[in-house]
Amino acid sequence: MIKLRIVCIALLTLWGQNAFSQTKTITGMVSDASGAPLPGASILVSGTTNGTTSDFDGNYSISDINSSDQLVFSYIGMTTQTISVGNQNTINVNLQEDAEALEEVVVVGYGTQSRAEVTGAISTVGADELSALPVATADQALQGRAAGVTVLNSGSPGTAPVVRIRGLGTMNNNDPLYVIDGVIASGLGDLNPNDIASINILKDASTTAIYGSLGSNGVVMVTTKKGKRSGKTTINVDAYTGIQYANQRFDVLNSEQYLQFANDAFGIVPTSPLSSSGNNTDFQDALFRTGIMQKVDLGIAGGGENSDFRFSAGYMDQEGAIIETGFERFSFRANSNFTVGKFNFGETMSVSFNKQNPERNLGARSLLEHAIKIPPYLPIYNSNNLGGFQGPSSGLDGQDAENPIRVQTLGEHINKSAAIIGSLFGELEIIKDLKFKSQVGLEYRNSNTNIFRPSYNDDSEGATHSSTFAAITKNSTLRKSITITNSLNYTTTFNDLHNLEVLVLAEKQETVDEILNSNSQNPITNELNQVSNEQSFLQSQSFEYNRIGYLGRVNYNFDQKYIFAASIRRDASSRFGSNNRWGTFPSVAVGWNIAQESFLSNSAFNILKLRGSWGITGNDRIGNYQYSATLLSDFFYPLGGTLATGTTPGGLANPDLKWEETTMKNIGLDFELFKGKFTGAVEYFSNTSDDLLMSRPLPGSLGINSGSVTENVGSVDTKGFELNLGYNDFEGDFTWSANLNVGTSSNEVKSLGSNESLSGGSFESQDISRIEVGEPLFFFFGYVTDGIYQTPAEVDAVLNQTPNDEGELAVNPGDIRFIDQNGDGQINADDRVKIGNPYPDVTYGLNLDAKYKQLDINLFISGVAGVDVYNTNIYDLEGMPRLFNSGTNVLNRWTGPGTSNSVPKAGGSDQNFNSISDRFVEDGSYTRLKNITLGYTLDNTSLDQYFSKCRIYLSGQNLITLSDYSGLDPEIGNPLTNDGGNRQYELGIDRGNYPQPKSIILGVQLSF
Repeated sequence: MIKLRIVCIALLTLWGQNAFSQTKTITGMVSDASGAPLPGASILVSGTTNGTTSDFDGNYSISDINSSDQLVFSYIGMTTQTISVGNQNTINVNLQEDAEALEEVVVVGYGTQSRAEVTGAISTVGADELSALPVATADQALQGRAAGVTVLNSGSPGTAPVVRIRGLGTMNNNDPLYVIDGVIASGLGDLNPNDIASINILKDASTTAIYGSLGSNGVVMVTTKKGKRSGKTTINVDAYTGIQYANQRFDVLNSEQYLQFANDAFGIVPTSPLSSSGNNTDFQDALFRTGIMQKVDLGIAGGGENSDFRFSAGYMDQEGAIIETGFERFSFRANSNFTVGKFNFGETMSVSFNKQNPERNLGARSLLEHAIKIPPYLPIYNSNNLGGFQGPSSGLDGQDAENPIRVQTLGEHINKSAAIIGSLFGELEIIKDLKFKSQVGLEYRNSNTNIFRPSYNDDSEGATHSSTFAAITKNSTLRKSITITNSLNYTTTFNDLHNLEVLVLAEKQETVDEILNSNSQNPITNELNQVSNEQSFLQSQSFEYNRIGYLGRVNYNFDQKYIFAASIRRDASSRFGSNNRWGTFPSVAVGWNIAQESFLSNSAFNILKLRGSWGITGNDRIGNYQYSATLLSDFFYPLGGTLATGTTPGGLANPDLKWEETTMKNIGLDFELFKGKFTGAVEYFSNTSDDLLMSRPLPGSLGINSGSVTENVGSVDTKGFELNLGYNDFEGDFTWSANLNVGTSSNEVKSLGSNESLSGGSFESQDISRIEVGEPLFFFFGYVTDGIYQTPAEVDAVLNQTPNDEGELAVNPGDIRFIDQNGDGQINADDRVKIGNPYPDVTYGLNLDAKYKQLDINLFISGVAGVDVYNTNIYDLEGMPRLFNSGTNVLNRWTGPGTSNSVPKAGGSDQNFNSISDRFVEDGSYTRLKNITLGYTLDNTSLDQYFSKCRIYLSGQNLITLSDYSGLDPEIGNPLTNDGGNRQYELGIDRGNYPQPKSIILGVQLSF
């Protein structure tokens, strides 16, 4: 028995030693995706209570671990990871941000809201989406990212895009409101996209009515990146370099074809010695170039227990695809937040310096129009000419086109600006759940334009393309805008079911714009770029704008299941007279999160929320002082045989001017299935804009210089659908996601008051676009064509014509046949009808992301459908009003019966080229591969000792565009003018616009 006991004790001892040898201590570090340590992260042995937390530096140590155990790593806002121990003794973990958790809180007006409690229509665009494209401004990167948001980009570097949220609602300013960290700003042009954490786009009354007079066109809410209170400072570097180019060209005649065309079509034989030189210049190729792009961004972020900070600096230099165009920006930003007891305070501040070299135009022609029309046998340069360029001589070459290279490169055109946008805020918790916040926001911008055109002479005869003096223009604009906001916010939960938020707010905005315009001539020298009193002009202007508003808002939900929100805002604007200075803007919204009901407790739905909203928003974006009578000086009257200076009324007073108001109705359904694997949202909206501010013509007998008075008479209906669908697979080594958004929008004019119609953009002194009751805003209006008249009999069958004194008829065989809409035998203004709509029926975007271990790829596709473009380039290529270079299609022009039914004869009837018709209207629908990026993150290399993240990537933009449009680019952005005029009247009109370039970049992202 003693021996048996000894054996048993020995076996138990050996088993105990063996068991003890199977446990061990695991150490490591927990960090976020960028490598920053995560203090307080939880590490737990799965299925047990054995656990620990990471220290201030993210380090941890946990004992009594078996090889068969699994460790569970978790942190608030991060995706939980479970890792099998195996034979590992050190386990370092990088926790990824939980996409679902991040979406739970969204930025709305004057605060944030849980995603589950949102009742309005909000689209969110994240930092990764914004930084995927090498764009100068963040609003350019919004294209295709959010349903219901239409973005029309210009290829010209530094030119702001046209942004429309849910279509057009007014014939006045349709630009959305931009808010950067709570500061109202005039745009995003001064903001470095790499400084942005997210953009939330507010689209319905539930979200925009709180901005009252400013929210009728939607709101773009920008939140910039902040530091983390992690106790560790992180440094991020993002840099790329690349090229951009435009390889599309119009197919025009070469020198041999041009000379034959000049003789055959117009009987002109150029006598210039250059016409027989054998030269064959491609002015389009000379105009375009391969531009270099480069950008470097540096960010430093960190924080401690009671503070956080982020400082950043960025430099961007983008050469345009057209010579002498480009954009350069230096940007600096500082964000910091501090907590002292119950008092939080901080600031956001950005400073930027921008320089733009824009596309130039001369003689109301674009550079492309010049390049199309100029004779190809002319050289670009001639050192014997003043200025060094060569242009045609009318008497010798038979035409007067400009040399586009001289237009763009001789002298300079530089736009510079310096801007400060920022805020100071303080928030005090007065009592539990009640906070008072005060914020002062500032936008300060100084913009300068310098245009210098030296004297030149491209013409050997000195009659057409010459200037005997240097022309100097210097303009400056100074904007100072201060917004002061004070608010009380009460947020509480009682009985663990009732969640209540009450906000009251007062806000005042003061804006002053000061403008100084000057120009002069210098007939003596080209070396002095300064304004003088030689043939000078000097004008200064100053405008003041003031707005004051009061807001009350209530948000309530029962257990995040039944949701209610209401707000009311009162605003007063200095742009209206005393009779109607104040406006009232209410909104109400309800929501039902059906997924929280017991009958769906075991379903696949995580979210199934039905919501609806109604509200009224306002718009005061008209010129200042239009309610008041104005006086204009510098009018001259003949008195006693001499001219005397006098003053005349500039406009008629209207003290009854009041707010434009838009009534918005929205119904939506949000859904999420299988723990976020499938997501989606469906929206329907219907907006009615009333009391639209329009100009009514006045009889000339009143003696009012403006000839019109502004009144509230217009009405427009806008409606549409929006769809968002997403799929997310974040399990395993291979992960991928797909997100599709589709938006539709249509508008109809319901009233124009006493106006029968309003005219829009024009071409060759004729109106292209028009506003009329029963039609969409700015629709194309003109004649409908039906081929080419082939014989005199065909002409006589349609028209009743009377010969002129020489026995000639206005329209003959070879001319374009217009449809006689009313059958009166005449083609006149009564035969014009709607021939196109420049606003798209559908916009869409598709984003595809995939990742396999360290390799990642992104494809982003955007496009529009159901949109028309008025292509004035066809006039330049096929119009043939007189001798200019033309497109190769003119070689197949009509020269006799049966020769052509699409291109008319040369030099035919005036109607062939100066009548607005569907001949120039084309389908502008397109699908574009907006971005493709391939990236690789270096891991487990020698670089790990220097960087917590090192990613290199290769990216291409606009590489493929599918479209039937015959122009260089179906996407028609801002017009050529750089004076900030009424862009909406130019919607969809291609005057040889700057095309979207293709680009290829190579970049690197570093964190340490």
